[in-house]
Amino acid sequence: MSAQNSSAPKSMRTPLGRVRNLGSSHSGTKDFWRQRLTAVAMIILVVPMIVVVMMLLGRNQAGAAQILGTPLIAIFVLLFIIASVWHMKIGMQVVIEDYIHDEKLKLVSIMANNFFSVAVALAAAYAIFKLSSGV
Repeated sequence: MSAQNSSAPKSMRTPLGRVRNLGSSHSGTKDFWRQRLTAVAMIILVVPMIVVVMMLLGRNQAGAAQILGTPLIAIFVLLFIIASVWHMKIGMQVVIEDYIHDEKLKLVSIMANNFFSVAVALAAAYAIFKLSSGV
């Protein structure tokens, strides 16, 4: 009799993949849960962000700097930026991994996605720091 039970469900994953619990992208469910975590963070932070945007309506740069200069508001805005950019990066990486099949192009696309995400986060954080410092 064979060592493998014929009634056991067949799996397309390798034994090492089953042990490590990794999917085809070799990252397991880490990105899935991180994207859900950032989505929950954005849901929580969207109400304060709507309030901040409503406070900024009709203000000039000095008024916006005064509002964004409040430490609590600047923190909420920065947290929203970080969660949004991280969520965007993960989502775009999933799209790249799913739809780009050429390995070199996939690598270049993922690198470009990472650099773009960092650039957006840094530019937004710099703008908030600059406005909140009054410079």
